[in-house]
Amino acid sequence: MTVWLVGAGPGDPDLLTVRAARVIASAEVVVYDALVDDAVLALAHPDAELIDVGKRPGRPVAQEMISALLVELGRGGREVVRLKGGDPFVFGRGGEEALALAAAGIRCEVVPGLSSTIAAPAAAGVPVTHRGVAASFTVVTGHRVPDADEPNWAALAAGGGTIVIVMGVARRARIAAALIAGGLDPATPTAVTMSAATSRQQVLRCRLDELGAADVESPAVIVVGAVAGLDLGLCLEGTAAHSGASELRTLAIP
Repeated sequence: MTVWLVGAGPGDPDLLTVRAARVIASAEVVVYDALVDDAVLALAHPDAELIDVGKRPGRPVAQEMISALLVELGRGGREVVRLKGGDPFVFGRGGEEALALAAAGIRCEVVPGLSSTIAAPAAAGVPVTHRGVAASFTVVTGHRVPDADEPNWAALAAGGGTIVIVMGVARRARIAAALIAGGLDPATPTAVTMSAATSRQQVLRCRLDELGAADVESPAVIVVGAVAGLDLGLCLEGTAAHSGASELRTLAIP
């Protein structure tokens, strides 16, 4: 019996690893998150049982329940895929599930996926590093967990590299204000990629001080820094056309 923790990538099934596609196709049960695109789920065997455990606004799903479900399914002797958007270990809580399975004596294998933290900006034509512009990037979650420390936005503002923010749409105004208070120029280029690498992809570009009022929606990845002022989309036109990405919604940067 094996439970596979599989990264589904940012959305487009063409961006799955070969191993991920093979494991999904052979699974008897697929337990999937809200960010997994329907086109990826379509790769599952027609007889496979699909179980939606996605966390959505107004519909929280306790992580303990998901881990217990994986243990129960694993003990049933079937081949189980736990399918997560991006990579299982990048803000995916895959580590908690792996520990729960190990404690229950259930074999677990991880299939890494392309993380949206780099794939979403790339799909928008934004490199997270670029020679002479940014030599480093930091990935941080904007989601506030009760009893957890707030990210040190002042330290991030002073770091000098690219800041990549996931799960930050709801708190974007507060985050922008904290980064500006930490020393970032209010005019710092900012790019938001929504529903990256899907037919619903939209990209919005603005100044950092415009982020709070910007018309954006989840799922989205926010990039703050000089690289967000670059637009390599012309180089990516062939890729966008192939993946079905929609035309970009852009705000000009003064």
